[in-house]
Amino acid sequence: MTTIKVGVREFRERIASFLESDTPVAVTRRGETVGVYVVRQLIDMYASQGVRFFAPDVAFDDAEKYLPPLLKKRGRPHDLSGSLGYLRNVIEAVPSELYAAFESEARPRLRGRDENDWPVLATALSLACGVWTEDADFFGTGIAAWTTNRIEIFLKQQAKAVESHEE
Repeated sequence: MTTIKVGVREFRERIASFLESDTPVAVTRRGETVGVYVVRQLIDMYASQGVRFFAPDVAFDDAEKYLPPLLKKRGRPHDLSGSLGYLRNVIEAVPSELYAAFESEARPRLRGRDENDWPVLATALSLACGVWTEDADFFGTGIAAWTTNRIEIFLKQQAKAVESHEE
């Protein structure tokens, strides 16, 4: 099977297309491979084991609104309806009523970074969980920030916890 080789920045930009693909993606940083992933397989495998994925409700709306013009501007027009539909089925949308109470705690932690990401951080704070991201703005905010090349460590722990809870 052919492997696509991309840098970390391109991986972030093209994550939606990688979700629809069964092709492995080798992510590189400064010429060194930091990991090979099939993002959708990771999500499917751990979701089927009972691991739950969450995102603030606004994340889905933002993706539908901002990703198509961004991809078009970069010369990579892509129909995201399949990817976003898949994500809506696998990832639980957290209503703003739950995470809004953590806005005043989340915004200062993102000050000088991208404060518009506060719903993601507030969701993590409200659920006492980490964030799966390639966005360095979340590092040093007081929550666990997992990059794709390390997320499986966390997901394996979560799957074991689900399994032991079911026994």
